[in-house]
Amino acid sequence: MRGRTERRRFGALAVAVALLLVACGGGGGSGPTDPGTPTASGPRPASTAQLAIVSPTDGEVIEGSTVALKVDLEGAEIVPATTTNIVPDEGHLHVILDDQLISMTGDLEQTIPDVAPGQHLLKVEFVASDHIPFDPRVIAAVSFETTG
Repeated sequence: MRGRTERRRFGALAVAVALLLVACGGGGGSGPTDPGTPTASGPRPASTAQLAIVSPTDGEVIEGSTVALKVDLEGAEIVPATTTNIVPDEGHLHVILDDQLISMTGDLEQTIPDVAPGQHLLKVEFVASDHIPFDPRVIAAVSFETTG
């Protein structure tokens, strides 16, 4: 039974990643892509969400290579389902480190391991249930440094 559940979870994750790649253009361009760039036809709804990165703080120097991310989300809620029925106050988070999507999550707190020493730009975006940003985008960003 456990193997079947894990296969279902993996299958659901694979579908979510595939949807994200389709929504984001699937690569093939030159240079880093901007995760979550809308490509669907038609206007995007605005969201009621307000988003802030609580930790790390802008300009913070973090000893080591593990970053504790904490996000504050108001005016909206995280929902687990992927759907094309877009609601302005429902979605999930995309976590982007140095222009690379590292997580699609429903958690307001997470640990980012093995961050290389140096300066980094961390963005978190509240996106709709179809993985495409709202319009205007609901995004927060901080820069920080790790010592490795």
